[in-house]
Amino acid sequence: MACELSYVSGTSDAPLLYRDVGAVLADAAQRWPDRPALVVRHQSRRLSYRELDQQAGILARGLLSLGLQPGDRVGIWSPNNAEWVLTQFATARAGLILVNINPAYRAGELVYVLGKVGCRALIFAPRYKTSDYIGMVREILGAAAVSRDGRCASAALPSLAFLIQLGPAESTEFLAFDRLPELAAHTAPETLRAITDRADPDDPVNIQFTSGTTGAPKGATLTHFNIVNNGYFVGRGIRLSPEDRVCIPVPLYHCFGMVMGVLAAVTNGAAMVFPSDSFEPLSVLAAVAAERCTALYGVPTMFIAELDHPRFREFDLESLRTGIMAGATCPMAVMRRVIDEMHMAEVTICYGMTETSPVSFQSRIDDPLDQRVSTVGRIHPHMQAKIVDADGGAVPRGEKGELLTRGYGVMRGYWDDPDNSARAVDAAGWMHTGDLATLDEDGYCTIVGRVKDMIIRGGENVYPREVEEYLHRHPKILDVAVVGIPDAKYGEEVCAVIRLREGAACAAEEIIAFCRGRIAHYKVPRHVHFVDNFPMTVTGKVQKYLIREQLQALLSANAGPIA
Repeated sequence: MACELSYVSGTSDAPLLYRDVGAVLADAAQRWPDRPALVVRHQSRRLSYRELDQQAGILARGLLSLGLQPGDRVGIWSPNNAEWVLTQFATARAGLILVNINPAYRAGELVYVLGKVGCRALIFAPRYKTSDYIGMVREILGAAAVSRDGRCASAALPSLAFLIQLGPAESTEFLAFDRLPELAAHTAPETLRAITDRADPDDPVNIQFTSGTTGAPKGATLTHFNIVNNGYFVGRGIRLSPEDRVCIPVPLYHCFGMVMGVLAAVTNGAAMVFPSDSFEPLSVLAAVAAERCTALYGVPTMFIAELDHPRFREFDLESLRTGIMAGATCPMAVMRRVIDEMHMAEVTICYGMTETSPVSFQSRIDDPLDQRVSTVGRIHPHMQAKIVDADGGAVPRGEKGELLTRGYGVMRGYWDDPDNSARAVDAAGWMHTGDLATLDEDGYCTIVGRVKDMIIRGGENVYPREVEEYLHRHPKILDVAVVGIPDAKYGEEVCAVIRLREGAACAAEEIIAFCRGRIAHYKVPRHVHFVDNFPMTVTGKVQKYLIREQLQALLSANAGPIA
C-alpha cells in the first residue's frame, strides 16, 4: 500500500467572498451601523461602523481631490492610530494602493521603498519614539520645493508628488492630514461612487515589504481578494461576532494588524481596540480590562511581557475568551499561563507569511493544548499545502521538508521584481515558504525551523525549535533563541542565547548540564550567551540573523566558547 503524501487541502461550509475592501466596510456599516467599530485609547477616538464608513468615504474623496488616480500608490509611515485605519479603507475605496512602511525604517530604507513602487503620496507621522520622521523626510527631499498644500518635486523621488503629515494643520509645513476632509468638497460623491462601482476584488490594494534580512526588501503585492478573505476566515477561526471586542497591540503596517486584526473584525462585525501607538504591556492590560475585550492578539514575546508585568494581577481579564498568537512558536509554559491566568481558553495559533496574506494554517479553538503548542494547526479553508524534499517531490506524512502553500491567499507577486517573484511562486502557483515542516496523519503542521536556520553539525541536522522548546523547561529561563555559528571541526555548533527571569542568576555550565544526557549530544549547546533583550522586528519577531552576526563577532574576539 502506498504511503500517504504530505499534502492537505482546506475545506469550509463558507464560500470565498468576492468583495473589495471598501465594500466590506460599507456592508458592515449597513449591517451593524451603531455597533462600536474602532476604539483608539491613546487618542480617545471612538467610532461606530456608520461613522467609520462615513469618515473613510470623506477621506477617500479628499485624496482624490489632490489629483491622485486609481492605481496610484500611497505610502503610510506611522505607528498605530485612527488615521491609519481610516487610510486603509479610504485608499481602497478610492482605488489607490496602500504601501505599508515599517515605522522602524530610516531615511535610506524610506527612499528605497518609495522609489521601488513609485509612491505618488506619503502620509507620515511627525515622529515615532526616537525617530524624527519630519527630519528624515527633509533629508531625502534635499533642496526640493514643498508647498503648504503638500506638493513636492524631488529629483531623488520623481514620482512623489504629495507629502501629508498627520496632526493638526497649524503644526506642519506639509499638507495636514486633518485638512483632507475639507478638500473632499472638491470631489463629488458621484465621482467616488463611479470608482467604487468599478472596483475589482482581483486588483492590487496593498503592498507590504518583507524584512529584507537576505537582501533589499521586496514588496509583496496583495489584492482585495487576498486580504478580505484571509481576514474573514481568520475571524471565523476564533468565532468573532458583533459581540466581540478585539484588542490589537500588534502593528498595523504588518498583516497581523491590518488583515488579521482590522479585516477579521470588520468582516465579522467585531470592535477593534487599539491600546497604544505601539506595544506596551501595561497599556494592553489596561485596555483589556477597561474595554472588556474578548480577544487579544500578540506574538509570544508580547504575552510573556504582559504575564510578567509587575502589575499584571491588578487587572481583571476575565472578559477574554480567545485570541491569536502568531509570529513565532509558543512554549508550553507560556501557553498554559495564557489560558489559565489570562482566561484565553480558546486562544489559537496562526502561521503564515506576508506573501500569503498572511495565514495559511490555524489551530482550532477546541484543539488539545499540546496541539496548539507543538503544531500550527491545520490548513486554512480554501488553501492547500504540501511538504517537499530538495528535488521538489512531496514527502511521506511525518517526514521533514520545505513547506509550500497554494490558494487564494498567495500574493500577486513582488512589485516590479519578476525574478524574485518567480523564485518565490513557481509555475504551478506554489509559494515556497522557506520553512521546514512536517504534516502528521491528521493534517497538523509542525514548523521545525527555517531552511536557512537549520544547523548542520558534523552531518547531523539540528532544528533550533527542538532545542528551544527543551530549554524553556528550565525554571530560570524566560526566553531563548538557538542559532548555529561557524565551527572549524563540525562546520556549525549550537549556541543558546538566553534571557533569564528577573532576579535569576545562572552560569553557562548549568545550562549545558541541564541538557547533557537529556537531549541528543549533538543538540547540546556548545556556546551559551546571556542577554537582556533580543534584537526584534517591530512585530516582535526575534532577528536571528542579527544574533548570529553578534555572536560571530564575540567568538572572533574571544577565540573560544561563548559563555
